[in-house]
Amino acid sequence: MTFTPTKTLADQVRADFPILHQEVNSKPLVYLDNAATSQKPLFVLNILRDYYEQYNANVHRGAHTLSAKATDAYEGARDKVAKFINAASRQEIIYTRNASEAINLVAYSWGMNNLHPGDEIIMSVMEHHSNIVPWQLVSQKTGAVLKFVELTPEGSFDLEQFKNLISDKTKLVAVSHVSNTLGCINPVAEVAKITHKYGAKLLVDACQSVPHMPVDVQQIDCDWLVASGHKMCAPTGIGFLYGKLELLESMPPFFGGGEMIADVYLDHSTYAELPHKFEAGTPAIAEAIALGAAVDYLSNIGMDKIHAYEAELTAYLFQQLEQIPQITIYGPKPNAKGEGRAALAAFTAADVHPNDLSTLLDQEGVAIRSGHHCTQPLHRHLGLPGTARVSLSFYNTREEIDIFIKALKETLDFFAGFMN
Repeated sequence: MTFTPTKTLADQVRADFPILHQEVNSKPLVYLDNAATSQKPLFVLNILRDYYEQYNANVHRGAHTLSAKATDAYEGARDKVAKFINAASRQEIIYTRNASEAINLVAYSWGMNNLHPGDEIIMSVMEHHSNIVPWQLVSQKTGAVLKFVELTPEGSFDLEQFKNLISDKTKLVAVSHVSNTLGCINPVAEVAKITHKYGAKLLVDACQSVPHMPVDVQQIDCDWLVASGHKMCAPTGIGFLYGKLELLESMPPFFGGGEMIADVYLDHSTYAELPHKFEAGTPAIAEAIALGAAVDYLSNIGMDKIHAYEAELTAYLFQQLEQIPQITIYGPKPNAKGEGRAALAAFTAADVHPNDLSTLLDQEGVAIRSGHHCTQPLHRHLGLPGTARVSLSFYNTREEIDIFIKALKETLDFFAGFMN
C-alpha cells in the first residue's frame, strides 16, 4: 500500500474495507461504533481464508508440510505482535481469546497465588467490567481489598488521589490506558513508576490504545498488558497478554490440557516453556495468523499516522458536537488539534434516552453505541443510567461525521417537537 499526502488516510484505505460500502435501512452505512469492534480489511480477511483453503492443520503437533506451514504462520504472528508493542521477547506474548481472558489469566494464575488478606488492589472507577469483575472474584477468595481512583473535575484519572491511595499494602494496580467511555488517556508510565516504588505490579488494559496509537510496553514499564484483536482490525476470538518474562515464568498454568505440557504421568505433569505453558489445547490458529496480518496492516500505515489522523477527526467531531446546545460530553476536551484524548465521545442529549437516540440514528444508516459500555460503576459515579457513544477509526471521514451530526440534530428536533 502506498500513501499519498494529498489524500486523507481514510480516502486511501476505505476500499480495503468491504463492509463499509453498503446501505443500512436504505441509507449509506456510517459506522461509528469502533470502540466496540473495528472493521476488517480485505488483507486480513484473505489471510484468514488462505489458512482454511491452503494449509489448515493443527500447529506444533505434526511433521507434515501443512502443519509446519501453519506452525510457522502461527508463531510468526506472535513475533509480529511482540514487535508491534516492543516486547523484549516473543515468549512474553501469550495468545488468549480476548482481553477478558487475559485479565482472568493474570487474576487466577498470579492473583490467587500472591494476594492475601489485607493486601490491596487499586483500580479506577472508569474501568471496563473486564478489569473489575475478575479482581472482585479474586478478592472474595483471597481477602484482598479493592480500592478505586476517582476522577478529576475534567473527567480524567486522578493521579494525585492515586498517589495518596497507594501504600505498602498495595500489591496490584490495574488500570485502563484509555477509557472506552471518557476517552481520557491515562498516564500509565507515571503510574508504573509510582506502583513499582511500592513494590506492586501494574496491569494495563490497552484495548482502546493499541489500535489507535503507538504503544511501547518497555517504555510504559508495565508488568502485564492486555488487548483484543477484534478492536484492531483482526477477527473476534483472539487477543493477547503481554507479561514480563520473569513474571510469566513464576506464574503457574491457568488452563490444563494439551500443548501446555512437557510430560504427563498418571500422578503429575511437567509444563512446557513459555509461551506455551499458558496456551492449552488447540488454539485459535486462523485468528492468531489473522491477528498477525492485522498488525502488518496497521504497521504498514504507521501508528503515528493513524493517531494523527484520528486526532484531526476528533477535533472536528468535538467542534460539531459543541455547537449542539442539548449535548453534554463526558471526559476531557481535546486541544485544538484533537490531541489529549481518544477519538470517541460519550454524551447525553437533553432528556432523550441514549437507546432511543441510537435506534433513530440507525434508521439513517448511522451506527453508534448506547448504554453503559460495560462501565456501570463509572456511569453510577456520573449519576447517569447510560450514554450515547460515537467512536472513530482511521477509515472514518469528516463527511461521515457531517452525516452523523445532521441526523443527530434532526433526531433531537423530532424529540423536541414530540415532547412539545
